[in-house]
Amino acid sequence: MEAFRRLTAGIAEWPRNVKLFFAANLLYQIGGGMFSVLYNLYIQGIGYNDAMNGRVVSIQSLATACIFIPIGLFGDRLSRKMLLVVGALFSGIVFSLRALAEAEPMLLALAVFSGIFAAFFQVLAIPFLAENVKKSQRLALFSVYSSLMLAAQVIGSMGGGVLADTLQQYGVERVASLRFTLFAGGVATLAAFVPMLFIREARRQSEPPKTSPAAIGQASTAADRSGETAVESISGRSETRKPESSSKLIFWFVLAQLPIGLGSGLVVPYLNLYFTNRFGVSLTTMSVLISLGQIMTIVSMLIGPTLSKRVGQVHAVVIFQMLSLPFLLITGFTNIALIASVTFLFRQALMNAANPIQSAIMVDRIPDNKRGIANSLTQTAFMLGWASMGPVQAHLVTTYGNYWGYAITFSITGALYVTASLLYYFKFREVHSGSGRRTAAAG
Repeated sequence: MEAFRRLTAGIAEWPRNVKLFFAANLLYQIGGGMFSVLYNLYIQGIGYNDAMNGRVVSIQSLATACIFIPIGLFGDRLSRKMLLVVGALFSGIVFSLRALAEAEPMLLALAVFSGIFAAFFQVLAIPFLAENVKKSQRLALFSVYSSLMLAAQVIGSMGGGVLADTLQQYGVERVASLRFTLFAGGVATLAAFVPMLFIREARRQSEPPKTSPAAIGQASTAADRSGETAVESISGRSETRKPESSSKLIFWFVLAQLPIGLGSGLVVPYLNLYFTNRFGVSLTTMSVLISLGQIMTIVSMLIGPTLSKRVGQVHAVVIFQMLSLPFLLITGFTNIALIASVTFLFRQALMNAANPIQSAIMVDRIPDNKRGIANSLTQTAFMLGWASMGPVQAHLVTTYGNYWGYAITFSITGALYVTASLLYYFKFREVHSGSGRRTAAAG
């Protein structure tokens, strides 16, 4: 509660643009939460198998990945507000149409459009928020933003499951109840563009990152004069460190994100199917469980900045990710619904708690005029994982069944998460000087 109080103490003083964006994001994520929980079940309900779910997830993720880079480039050069309005408006329209579609070509085509317009918010949210607050406020802002996003998804996922079950209790057929709930989610997403219309964009002022191009040039000159740039390591030894260019930093951020995308693409889109297929839970139970996972994540995100201050941002990311691994494996191998529920909650909270910290690290180290493309490239790497793993997940589950199929996918995900954490730590860890001072080691 103390961490929550510190993080939210300055909300009243945050700029008007940030508050309006939060309002828009609340509506947008409510609709997205309904779809994330119920749309796979809707596809099953209209007669398709798990392979069709895999194709829909893959083609939607591939469309998102393909549009990330253009959106990042446009966001760095054009109006981010305009692009966010377009994304919210057309996402709502496409979601509403998806709630009505049944034919396979229409399902796949709408999945493509849904993936395209979802990219607008995913790519532009962090750069938009970064340019509207002071540098010292960013980590707290990103934590509150991520928490708000998850809270809205909780409302959407929990409310969607309860609404669908309630309609069925009053005699509405299962598919019709899912269709009505999904359409309501589309309307909520559509309404998100309204607050965005009132945002006022100021002229952008570029801000140097921790390792700016100018600093790189100055460091190179100093290195030429002295022969080397020395940085004290944790053990007190002198190590040669040369600042890296923004392009190289972006490359390493992307490379570290790729295994996360591959691992989560095997598990996250199919958690609702995991609980319904392996344990036969109801829609309400499943939606409440996933919502509790989001609530746990909100709590862990709010304590993330406190942990970052004590151990450093990079160490905090790695700690959160590594602590999630035992819970991930237990979830994949247990046959007891209660154990699976508890371990799922902790895995969800710990793994996602690192997200706002990673955003703060990237924003601090990348210059303003390249943040859009940097965010789009890392998101592209993540979504390529989702796009490529859909058929793999469907094949493993259909081939090995609801126990070993999920056990194998969860194990592969664990190995990929370990790879990503180690890469992130060794590339971006903070190096301590002999006097106890921290310096960011990009190389």
